[in-house]
Amino acid sequence: MSQLSLFSADARPPSVSDLAGLLCGPGQIVRFGAGDQARLSIVLPDPARAPALASACAATGITMGTVQTESGATALRSAFRCDLVGLARAWTNGAVKTVPAGWQLDGPALRLWALAAGRPDDRGGYLLALDPHAPDTHLALVAAATRAGIPPARVGRGTALRISGTRRVQRLVELVGPVPPRADGADWPRYWGRTAS
Repeated sequence: MSQLSLFSADARPPSVSDLAGLLCGPGQIVRFGAGDQARLSIVLPDPARAPALASACAATGITMGTVQTESGATALRSAFRCDLVGLARAWTNGAVKTVPAGWQLDGPALRLWALAAGRPDDRGGYLLALDPHAPDTHLALVAAATRAGIPPARVGRGTALRISGTRRVQRLVELVGPVPPRADGADWPRYWGRTAS
């Protein structure tokens, strides 16, 4: 039996700060009016992810409703809320999404990132989608993943991070924990005992 990591998803109760995992991927956060409220939203690559992700967000105390974008994609969106302002301050510079300096990627945030925008690849690795509209976040997220013990490579013209290699994938699996309720296990990180590097 492995020891529970201090950074794993099961190490502490869910909190609003975990929602940073959505901002690692294509999530967006905007402040409203005088900046005393903020709204979080994310366009999903697959509508089937919505129930599990909404449930995981609700566990942090933030209710996310399902909406259709103008292009017909499925998205989750919160109301404007005071309790999202801290996250918005940390993750934006003006209207531009940014990764906080020295930010520590932990299991709870990584779990939400994987739930929203992760999938296995056909080589035994795992892909975490990045935000194509926030390219300045990509290198900072590579650094954060490296500090978390899962140094990635950028793939797909920089649109995703790829975790590969036996130790790294095993570490990823330990950090994110078991498949969340209502999620598709086929999209979840798993350790097969060997992976391509």
